[in-house]
Amino acid sequence: MRPTAKRTSRTKSSIRLCEEKLSCVVVNAEAVFTCSECKTAQCDKCEKSVHSGIKFEFHNRRRLERPSPDKLCQGTASGTACVNRNYADVWCEDCKHRLCLDCFDKSHAQGRRKTHKKISVNEYHRRQLRALQDTVKPLSPVSDNDDSLTYVSCPQDISLEENMSFASFHSDHSHPSSGGSIPDICQDTNEVNLMAREMDAFLMDDGRYTECQSFELANDQEELQVTSEEEFMEKLSCNKDAMVKIISIFGNTGDGKSYTLNHTFFGGKEVFQTSPEQESCTVGVWAAHDPVNNTLVIDTEGLLGVTSNQNQRTRLLLKILAISDIVIYRTRAERLHVDMLNFLSDASKAYLKHFSAELRAATQRYNLSVSNIGPAVIIFHETLHTDVLQLRGGKEGITPEDLIRGKFKKSECTIDAFSSLHYVGTRTMNPPTDFKPLQKAVKDLLANNTVRTARRPAVVFQSLKCLNEKFSGDIDKPVPNTFPDQYFTCTAKCKACGSRCMRSMNHDVDEFQHQTEENKHCQYQHQYGNKIYLCKKCMHAKGQRKVVVPKTSSSGDNTWVGLGRYIWSGYVLECPNCGIIYRSRQYWYGNQDVEAIVLAEVAHIWPESNLGLDGTHNAARKVLDSLNYMADTIGSVSAKPTKYLAEWTADQIAPAYWIPNSKILACAKCGEEFTHNDQKHHCRGCGQGFCDTCSSYKRPVPERGWGLEPVRVCKDCLQGEAKEGEAPVTARKVGEVVTSTLGAVASAIDYPIGMLKDSARPAYWIPDEEISQCYVCSTEFSYKVAKHHCRACGQGVCGNCSPAKLPVPSRGWDYPVRVCLKCEKKKDKL
Repeated sequence: MRPTAKRTSRTKSSIRLCEEKLSCVVVNAEAVFTCSECKTAQCDKCEKSVHSGIKFEFHNRRRLERPSPDKLCQGTASGTACVNRNYADVWCEDCKHRLCLDCFDKSHAQGRRKTHKKISVNEYHRRQLRALQDTVKPLSPVSDNDDSLTYVSCPQDISLEENMSFASFHSDHSHPSSGGSIPDICQDTNEVNLMAREMDAFLMDDGRYTECQSFELANDQEELQVTSEEEFMEKLSCNKDAMVKIISIFGNTGDGKSYTLNHTFFGGKEVFQTSPEQESCTVGVWAAHDPVNNTLVIDTEGLLGVTSNQNQRTRLLLKILAISDIVIYRTRAERLHVDMLNFLSDASKAYLKHFSAELRAATQRYNLSVSNIGPAVIIFHETLHTDVLQLRGGKEGITPEDLIRGKFKKSECTIDAFSSLHYVGTRTMNPPTDFKPLQKAVKDLLANNTVRTARRPAVVFQSLKCLNEKFSGDIDKPVPNTFPDQYFTCTAKCKACGSRCMRSMNHDVDEFQHQTEENKHCQYQHQYGNKIYLCKKCMHAKGQRKVVVPKTSSSGDNTWVGLGRYIWSGYVLECPNCGIIYRSRQYWYGNQDVEAIVLAEVAHIWPESNLGLDGTHNAARKVLDSLNYMADTIGSVSAKPTKYLAEWTADQIAPAYWIPNSKILACAKCGEEFTHNDQKHHCRGCGQGFCDTCSSYKRPVPERGWGLEPVRVCKDCLQGEAKEGEAPVTARKVGEVVTSTLGAVASAIDYPIGMLKDSARPAYWIPDEEISQCYVCSTEFSYKVAKHHCRACGQGVCGNCSPAKLPVPSRGWDYPVRVCLKCEKKKDKL
């Protein structure tokens, strides 16, 4: 719920406060703008601060409009000042004023007004509606099935009035039952006349367009058909000092783009050619001048049509879009298609990455005045059987523009380059199409000069010429893929060379290894260590591929003996058939190179594979594992005696009113029984034994001799008072200080051990600081969930996801070690 100024539970203020609170000058500053991307209302200062960067300057922002005065409290007329500008709650039948509840109570608390009668505002509107409906008279009697009934006036219900959104320009003229808009027969006569006058001012009679005609601006090969500014002016038939805005239209072929422009800007005159034939009547780019509205209207070739080079056509359309002030995307479909989302997203990316920089360069090169902000986009959506997008959730609910932005986000598309996005929907069940909503949307955007202003036609020509010279030349044709092989083949790619596996999907179920096309050779990458060693004797004599990996010790050596030999003789290569075939430092000098003993082969590195030489040197980790095993064994054997001894020692120095540890079997508050791993705590107030949760409170207990420092107490003693009478607590205080000191020493010892563990980590293990959750079950690690490493893949796993122990000879572990559930399923490949 949005914040309002001094809102109470009885009234509702019309003042909307700033929700950013970033650069507000005063507390509770009044909001002036609302941003559909930020989803917040903002004051002047915050709006400038938030949208100062280039990343946010294209956000769709609009100025908040004050509510209609006939909805607000008339407290001033009744002698009170409604400082919060509240909405009216009641109607005083005697004063004939709308008042909020606060103002009504103030002005009618005493005197004659105390007896005034009040009713709710909604009830007052309902009465007015019924009274006006009684005055509605049809002009002529018609049958029940005739839908041509015309009324002199028909007042709108207040609920319908609140759900109207002229910002989105919805139309449903051919389907009066739809809730998206009010049919013409239900509009007040004055309102209809006003809209008609506005449309007449925007779209004059056809006689004004007698001399208008279109000309080819660029052909389908991206070649400009106008060579100079003078020729451009002559074909436009306009003054060189005229100030115009550019409006272009895009959409799929056959959706009626040329027809839309003719009826929106030229009173139905066929300025742009239309045809009932199957062949497209618009090839390339055509332009015409609208003298009434001072606009340069551009018609473009339709998308999805047959062309020699689809990429070249798309590049031409994107260049036209870049110089436009208003872009109309015309779609005639029952639902919005993904091709529209992809085209507008590509246009946005192209504008930000290429066109904006080139347009800025053109401003300096030709001394032009070109806006760096992208055009406004109008999506003109016409349906036949389905409803158009409509406002949801009331006046401040989800708009059609919000729904469209959600579709862009779901499709991973972006429209950051466009200055604003508008939706115009119309459902045409009985032709012809009603273009008045589109005309109104274009009219409002033409009148808005805050983002893009009109400019001379010469500037338009030079801008288009600049972009066409910069982005031209040959472009590859899209290669049609009649059989999308990647839909059915394995998605794995080699990390080193990028080659794709050519086997079918999920081939690992059949225990087939990854395989590239025609056994393509891989490239050696040092960071992956994708070089494997093969026993030369087994390969030549027996024809067997036996992979050997560098290890700290042989399979017959224990940890300590293997470590000693590793320090003295270096790493070892051990073949399963031939035994030890190589030691890196077997002699003091003259040791052979490893590749003279074995066959080296560069292998593909597939995702989750265990190949490669990196990480097989694990001598330090083996030593740490041995130490940890020894420490865990000693600790588990001596855990219970140590705990009993600690509790007995604590009882010897405990105050007299404390319950001995030996008699505390369960928490005195929650009743949960203690186990040998649970810590017992004493309340300093009552001396009872509690668990950690029930004794996590602190307050001074001076009546027991604990001084004025906060100490541990239970919940009951936190709210009450402890019993009077001091007890000797000095021994206990000294014991706590000693315990804290020993704990600090233990922490200081744990720190270098942690550093040692990290330094002993094999190279293929993921560092502890980069692991936040289990690799298998995605459980977050905490002090209760220990972090372990799988010896096969090196990922961090929890104890539940690594219960098995298996040898991993490919990583240098010849004896059973911890592996995760995923690697356990691939035990034959370890």
